[in-house]
Amino acid sequence: MSTFPERRLRRTRRTPAMRRLSTEHHLVAAQLVLPVFVKEGIDQALPIASMPGVMQHPIEAIASVVTDAADAGVGGIMLFGVPAVRDAEGSGAVAEDGILNRAIRVARDAAQGRITVQADLCLDEFTDHGHCGLLAADGSVDNDATLEVYARMALAQARAGAEVLGLSGMMDGQVAVIRAALDEAGHSDVALLAYSAKYASAYYGPFRDAVESTLQGDRRTYQLDPANGREGVAEAMQDIAEGADYVMVKPAGPYLDVLARVADAATVPVWAYQVSGEYAMIELAARAGAIDRERTIAESLVGIRRAGADVILTYWAREVADWLRAGKDFA
Repeated sequence: MSTFPERRLRRTRRTPAMRRLSTEHHLVAAQLVLPVFVKEGIDQALPIASMPGVMQHPIEAIASVVTDAADAGVGGIMLFGVPAVRDAEGSGAVAEDGILNRAIRVARDAAQGRITVQADLCLDEFTDHGHCGLLAADGSVDNDATLEVYARMALAQARAGAEVLGLSGMMDGQVAVIRAALDEAGHSDVALLAYSAKYASAYYGPFRDAVESTLQGDRRTYQLDPANGREGVAEAMQDIAEGADYVMVKPAGPYLDVLARVADAATVPVWAYQVSGEYAMIELAARAGAIDRERTIAESLVGIRRAGADVILTYWAREVADWLRAGKDFA
């Protein structure tokens, strides 16, 4: 009798064609979202030093960025505004002529339904203190006062033409308050993406360069403790109960366990954000010759899909869409 196993699992890995046939998870361009930074007061794109290949765009370039992403088959763009002036209330976030709301209108007109126009709904880019909400007299973030501003911000973004609002501020009750405000104003068709399991992470460092954050201190009183997994699931379930159309886990790579648990429990699509620090580490390691850039990018994204993400926000969305369209094989 043979001493070898009758079942040889390597059979299905023997050739690239066999591996493709056995692949459990695929990347799809339509399920990738490209984060885009629009900066007020510039007339040409500016590179972000800590995120090689990523730019701050002038508003005049947004139409071409949107058209290019749509032509590539990317599923959406998520707009972030970088204003020229900030104040304690983040008033630029609710102003009709604020940089983000102007960019939404430009993106809407350029998209013409071919790509979803999404907007970040948070005050951190617009406040001079850099926090995601209004500050109370003692310097803490005032949850309920912030919700009133979020509702106004949501209405401004909806009027500008955003189809998906990314609620990234981590204030308790934000989904319920914004959903009610939108519905009452006749914007019931605007979808809400709740950044439900958003962790107080060191991986956001390069993003703060991208939006020129003025934050002093940290956001640990409202973003999640990296040690907590169950809490991330609880946040997602609460947001679903309040009416979220999608829930988010952020960052993605360091929190694949949380992503998997949320995906198992959620009754709505689950998104993940492959954040700036994840992007920068791969880019810088590749530049140092330590890793194969393209294979590592693909592997990182497949890992996020495997953990349960239906949609991924990634700074490589545009490039990966080209790879997929060209039939690039990583098997």
